[in-house]
Amino acid sequence: MVRAVLRGERRRALVSVTFLGLTRMRRLNARYTGHDRPTDVLAFTLDQPGSFPLADVYVCGPVAARAAVTHGVPLREEIIRLVVHGILHALGHDHPEGPRRTRSAMWRRQERYVEALA
Repeated sequence: MVRAVLRGERRRALVSVTFLGLTRMRRLNARYTGHDRPTDVLAFTLDQPGSFPLADVYVCGPVAARAAVTHGVPLREEIIRLVVHGILHALGHDHPEGPRRTRSAMWRRQERYVEALA
């Protein structure tokens, strides 16, 4: 997944993907965003002058599983969606909050990758 997105974006980066449970994701989310609850995905990037970025993508399996049920999609597809979403954020893409989120350019780009990878 990571290689496919980086190739599609014509970017180079070192990306790690880590899967966390509810407690560890809640702590990470509280520490870095101030939201004391687990979230589905978080991404962090360290830009290195003269080199390509380092990125960490954290995915919460239990949150992903609940979202898959809610949206009526296979868990595999939801995991792909979250990993792709995190990578796109790490590469500098963003989206608005609220209902416009799923109509944003980033979301459309994400869903093209999900369709190709799922």
